[in-house]
Amino acid sequence: MYCPFCNADDTKVIDSRLVGEGYQVRRRRQCVECNERFTTFEIAELIMPNVIKSNKVREPFNEAKLRNGIKRALEKRPVSFDDIEDAITRIKSKLRATGEREVPAKLIGDYVIEELKSLDKIAYIRFASVYFSFDDIEQFSNEIAKLQQK
Repeated sequence: MYCPFCNADDTKVIDSRLVGEGYQVRRRRQCVECNERFTTFEIAELIMPNVIKSNKVREPFNEAKLRNGIKRALEKRPVSFDDIEDAITRIKSKLRATGEREVPAKLIGDYVIEELKSLDKIAYIRFASVYFSFDDIEQFSNEIAKLQQK
């Protein structure tokens, strides 16, 4: 690995540990030339299925889009960055576990809804209002009532 400070091509690993529920390796490295330290993350490159949108258009899976949607729902909520990343990792794992080359966008939305329900009830309601296209206050009330029953 090249040093990001001096571009030397030799660095040594000082420390390694698993992060992201064991799907990533965090490595602390030190440059042999300039002795600067830096952190790298390694993840396995796995093929994600394409997404079939409701209008039948197919597009590659976009992790940034998933992350932005979840972050938008969780905006100003007391949920840690690590919890968000773990939820994204679980969603991606479920998508890969389908074994399909293409998945409907609705499936991704269902997985997001599941994760938000366990992370934060307010974020769940925010996301659900858009996902289920709530038209009136009654639909909000019904969804909140369902949450309170559990």
